[in-house]
Amino acid sequence: MRIAHCQFETWVGEFEHNLKRVEEGLARAEAERAEIVSFPECFLTGYPDTEDPAHRGAFTVDSAELMKVLDLTNRFDPTLIVGFNELRGADLYNTALVAHRGHLLGIYSKCAAYQKFHKQGRTFPVFERSGVKFGVIICADGGYIEPARILALKGARIIFAPHFNSISGDGVLTHFMKVRSDHTARAIENSVWFVRGNNVVLDPAKSGLSYQGVGYGDSYILDPGGEIVVRSRRHVEDFIVADIDATRGPDMFWGMSKSAWSHREFGALLDQAMKESPYVGNRSGG
Repeated sequence: MRIAHCQFETWVGEFEHNLKRVEEGLARAEAERAEIVSFPECFLTGYPDTEDPAHRGAFTVDSAELMKVLDLTNRFDPTLIVGFNELRGADLYNTALVAHRGHLLGIYSKCAAYQKFHKQGRTFPVFERSGVKFGVIICADGGYIEPARILALKGARIIFAPHFNSISGDGVLTHFMKVRSDHTARAIENSVWFVRGNNVVLDPAKSGLSYQGVGYGDSYILDPGGEIVVRSRRHVEDFIVADIDATRGPDMFWGMSKSAWSHREFGALLDQAMKESPYVGNRSGG
């Protein structure tokens, strides 16, 4: 299978502009014969870090905006993964949609959303293309064990992780190292292909952020052994594509991934330790 990611810049509040960029990326993916292509986190709406502009740009799954996205996908063959700020009643979710040939296959909402105005997602759907199952997590979700483990247990062989990063200058190197380590761990412990699909910030005025940051890119595809098979250039828009063997059976631990075996063997002990630990409070992720 051939998969791809568009490391493009998103403009806050500029849906039509962002949709045009999706069209550009789908056309490129089709020309490159990619079967699945992803875009950065909240790409259709942009990803402001304050609530009012996030709500103003958000839309529902039955909106005219989403119908335009589906209409666009009807003209191309690659399966599309693209993010947006999703309205559900008065609530706001950080969501990625999966669509193919005019059909909405489903959505995934970020489960470790750290913006206070985003609700937490708690469902982990798995999708399929050409007989290969795949799932989606979003940005910070990849820093935790369980989201990727759940998808792998459901049969996902590829995990797409759309990102939006704009990091303060003194934190770029630390962020770079931590994210690489998290993603390497997720690929190895679950024996999956892992796609870190980042954005890039070229014009800070278009980012809608209340601070100055660095959107450096560094998108990549990891194989089940944690090796980078392709990565983007940094600080520029880019398109990455890779041929992967999704049937490849990487090193398994007694017939299952290390993460699955670990949960089976130690899950009950972990639950007990959580109950007894003085360091575990009642706060939910946010």
